[in-house]
Amino acid sequence: MDYKTLKIEHRGASAWIWMSRPEVHNAFDETLIAELTAAFTTLDADPAVRAIVLAGEGKSFSAGADLNWMQRQGAAALEDNLTDARKLAGLFRAISMCSTPTIARVHGAALGGGMGLASASDICVASTKAQFATSEVRLGIIPAAIGPYVVRAIGERQAYRYFQTAERISAEQARHIGLAHEVAEPQELDARVQQVVDALLLGGPLAQAAATDLIRAVAHRPVDDEVAEDTAQRIATLRATPEAREGLAAFLGKRAPAWTQGHA
Repeated sequence: MDYKTLKIEHRGASAWIWMSRPEVHNAFDETLIAELTAAFTTLDADPAVRAIVLAGEGKSFSAGADLNWMQRQGAAALEDNLTDARKLAGLFRAISMCSTPTIARVHGAALGGGMGLASASDICVASTKAQFATSEVRLGIIPAAIGPYVVRAIGERQAYRYFQTAERISAEQARHIGLAHEVAEPQELDARVQQVVDALLLGGPLAQAAATDLIRAVAHRPVDDEVAEDTAQRIATLRATPEAREGLAAFLGKRAPAWTQGHA
């Protein structure tokens, strides 16, 4: 697929999606939203892709919504406005529901929807120069589409502050509140992302997909009989798969499992 706002780079078993609107700090418009959704959906369906990295060209990761696009939507009929909002919500859901591990490589500004991209990804690795914000209230709107993912990343208590103040969040503070998993100097950012990719390639792909599905199933639920039974069903089912048998055989045989061939 030919993209107008993205560049796709394959690095071994990882695919890097580069947002390529540096002149507007990779701000969202209808084209970028549609192309990001398509790119994540397509790459997630490719068994040769074991990790997806999202990055931005230029000075910023993403400055959020393109203001010209926002103005167009604000002036549109309600149904058209709602259709566009649903597409934006669909983008974050597509990223969040990927079976393939996703990593946000964040440098510079990650504002509004840019912070949403970082939150919807499984893992966030940030430059020390990165800055985050849920800046929507300063424009008279709210971080609605990104809200579920940001709250999941930083917690309800922190969201009460940052959703209302729209303060800038430094990379170190982002790590402190749970948004960023790792912080690296700018010149070391790609190497640190690659280290995370390398770690991901050591895991079984079906197991990783099952692990993220497990998180969604048990998060914020009491450990009652239903949850306990569900976890038992999951491990019993997974243990019987060829991937699990290969993993156990490889461990006992003191060799690398088949899925790491060419990556280890």
